[in-house]
Amino acid sequence: MKKLLATFILLTGVITLGACQSEDIPNTMSAIEDRGYFIVGLDATFAPMGFKDENGDIVGFDVDLAKEVANRLDLEIKFQPIDWDSKVLELNAGNIDMIWNGLTITDSRLEEMSFSDPYLANSQIIMVQKGSSIDTINDLVGKSVGIQLSSAAQDAIDNSGIADDLGDLIKYDDYNQALLELKNGLIDAVIVDEILGRYMISQDEDDSYQVASEDFGEEKYGIGFRLEATDIRDAFNTTLA
Repeated sequence: MKKLLATFILLTGVITLGACQSEDIPNTMSAIEDRGYFIVGLDATFAPMGFKDENGDIVGFDVDLAKEVANRLDLEIKFQPIDWDSKVLELNAGNIDMIWNGLTITDSRLEEMSFSDPYLANSQIIMVQKGSSIDTINDLVGKSVGIQLSSAAQDAIDNSGIADDLGDLIKYDDYNQALLELKNGLIDAVIVDEILGRYMISQDEDDSYQVASEDFGEEKYGIGFRLEATDIRDAFNTTLA
């Protein structure tokens, strides 16, 4: 009986603590406005959407777009680099208010967060070494393929039905590492957002890459908010429009 009582008290304390913490997490625009700023979580290696330039400043398309929204809402903005694999944890813990960094809207993510209206089209492409014979999704059978951890590429592979036929699926912390290993011939292909992939090709002086003719279909980018933060999402949608 004492053990059951102790367990009940412990669980009650955890629930109470969680409730107290949630009260400090802003889920309405009035809470954001009272604070005076909002925090954008991003993978600071995801060029050209959000990345660090040669001076260490965070720049990019999504960064510019977020700054413009902040300006129109008369709010300050803070950019918080995060581990992309932990983005939902960071969001739900209140460490960031939104994820805004080339975030693909997928069915699995819709279960974890609330999305803004789509604002940019994208697709998951197959990047290979120059001269590679890989040109279709089926050409990936038996090959070693790289993706970023918790990326939309994983959903694309799963939805295509080819996951079990790959020789090896290697998950990297970021795409810079994956593309470097592709350039060095350590893997056969990388499934990557077209926006990032095309940008990296444009910056590659060695002309190391080519893009397969077949991709995984069109997708769209959106801003990810906490499921409870629909009021913030709606305000941002109005400003984006």
